[in-house]
Amino acid sequence: MSAFKLGDRLIGSDQPTYFIADIAANHDGDLSRALELMTLAKEAGADCAKFQHFQAAHIVSDYGFRSLGGQQSHQASWSKSVFEVYEDAAVDWDWTAKLAAHAKAIDIEFMSAPYDLDAVSHLNPYMSAFKVGSGDINWLEELKFIANIGKPVLIAAGAASLDDVQRAMDLLTAAGVPIVLMQCNTNYTGSIENIQYVNLRVLSQFTSLYPNVTLGLSDHTPGHVTVLGAVTLGARVVEKHFTDDTLRVGPDHGFSLDPTSWRAMVNDTRMLEAALGTGIKQVEPNEEQTVVLQRRCVRASHALAAGTVITEADIEVLRPAPAEAIAAHEFSKVLGTTLNRDLVFGEELHWSDLTV
Repeated sequence: MSAFKLGDRLIGSDQPTYFIADIAANHDGDLSRALELMTLAKEAGADCAKFQHFQAAHIVSDYGFRSLGGQQSHQASWSKSVFEVYEDAAVDWDWTAKLAAHAKAIDIEFMSAPYDLDAVSHLNPYMSAFKVGSGDINWLEELKFIANIGKPVLIAAGAASLDDVQRAMDLLTAAGVPIVLMQCNTNYTGSIENIQYVNLRVLSQFTSLYPNVTLGLSDHTPGHVTVLGAVTLGARVVEKHFTDDTLRVGPDHGFSLDPTSWRAMVNDTRMLEAALGTGIKQVEPNEEQTVVLQRRCVRASHALAAGTVITEADIEVLRPAPAEAIAAHEFSKVLGTTLNRDLVFGEELHWSDLTV
């Protein structure tokens, strides 16, 4: 699988997991708060601080949502209309340079998902890669516009069929840009019940379909059990929402991680990565003494004199097993050989002790 650079970091299947803290709307309309969340994300172990650049009129139709006859799913709890919430949650584009500069100052990657073509052009000077949200996986004009820039593209596949994924991947693959394909479940209620719909095994399907593409997980479920599962299945980019207080009022706070839970996720993932190992079965360095202590070797079951022709009554297999002793699995090969020195009861046999 091909690795690629995202800022100063290598992204790939054999690289440490890359963590994206999606601050999204959790800035609550306050630039100083946005900057502070970036700093907190860095301190909690995030590699990237991400926002979302949209203009309400270019992402949602006020008429369209009002005509649905009531707000649904996670939007049902909003006290304002969908259009008004998007207006309130929008990042002021005058912030962009300040956000990017702060990211550079604290050594964290800056990223923001664009939700219209103007946003793509606006963000391009500030970003090393583009993130495409799940809702835009079938907006091919935007995908083409982004792909033609030539930077890596991270694309989430929430609420998408396999046809949707393949259509988008065909376009991005043809453009020749590095890709991160991210499994995602786009239910934003924050319910623990959503765990059953994350469908992490899709990552194995993605591996089969796109063996040279880095995989990821964009997740909105509580905790980080899904993250550990995804990393086990090969994901090496993880995106979760980030806030300083999950009890704050706002569309994204409730299903976000806070600094403490984010750090726990990163730490557990690093331990998991260490535990995953090379995939090659071998005696590990920390087992070398255990091999001696717990393996059996061939030993004299009573005192034996030189010249004895060995029978089953003369030997047994017991722990420990020094490195040069005859291993238990070679017991039958010892039978019928002649001992060329005296052995005391319990002494291990070596091939140099025997004449075949």
